[in-house]
Amino acid sequence: METQISEITRRNIFDFLQVENLWWPGRLDETEFLSRIFDLKNMPSNDHRFDNAEGDIWQHRVNNPNDWTDNWIFNDERFNLLRGDDAIFLNFLCEMIHPIVRADSTEVNRMLQIYNDNLSDDNFEIVEKTKISGKPIFIGRPKLMGKETIERKGNELKLILNEQYVSQQITLMESSIENAPHISIGLAKELIETCCKSIFEERSQSYDKNWDLTKLMKETTKLLKLTPEDIPNETKAATSIKQILGSLCSVVQGIGEIRNEYGSGHGKVGKFKGLQPRHAKLAVGSASTLAIYLLETHQLKLERL
Repeated sequence: METQISEITRRNIFDFLQVENLWWPGRLDETEFLSRIFDLKNMPSNDHRFDNAEGDIWQHRVNNPNDWTDNWIFNDERFNLLRGDDAIFLNFLCEMIHPIVRADSTEVNRMLQIYNDNLSDDNFEIVEKTKISGKPIFIGRPKLMGKETIERKGNELKLILNEQYVSQQITLMESSIENAPHISIGLAKELIETCCKSIFEERSQSYDKNWDLTKLMKETTKLLKLTPEDIPNETKAATSIKQILGSLCSVVQGIGEIRNEYGSGHGKVGKFKGLQPRHAKLAVGSASTLAIYLLETHQLKLERL
């Protein structure tokens, strides 16, 4: 079985945890923790007196707790955390910071930092997937290519739009790309809609709430005087500028159509098959770039008034 997370990375993570004195099963006992990931009753025992791994773990860590070192799990070949399946290794890391296992948020944040500092070299990451009782639940996954670009665009948008809204939208889009691409696509469409409507409101202009995304975009470009007709022919590179501006509505139309077919917000038939993460990345990247362009243009023209 080929793995992508190197043994060096795994050893580094385990070494850091030991140096920081971070107890791997948290507030659970070792058997209880491992049972969340492995079927201990069907795993072999290394002690002939017991039928399975559950029995010999009890014998050597509960009945005689000094038989094995506290961090025996990291080198036990039955669990193969140093060289085994990437998904099992990532799941093990995530379980260590699950709210049932670890209540101290400071410890969780420190462990998450250790994880991602080391996993980054192998292009993996641990990210928040959802929450339970206000506490984060994490998932391991290949690191998103282009994630830094999305974050950078989010920071640019925060300077223009409401920071809390942008932070939430960018976080939701980015976190949904891999596991729920349809949600990212729906949020990309919503981001463009919000930007356009914000421009109308800041200019004290009215818009029709019944406009679809394409119509809203066309009216926004008219309001900003960004239509090809607004570019005089004598302007340097006028043809190129007109081509770019003429493409804006095409981009929006495309995102709107993808959202209607594959995004969130519409019921799907039983045989529905969603798009892949790379398609969501394209929609999110396009929407973020377009939103920044529209809002920067809006601000620049307001300053000139």
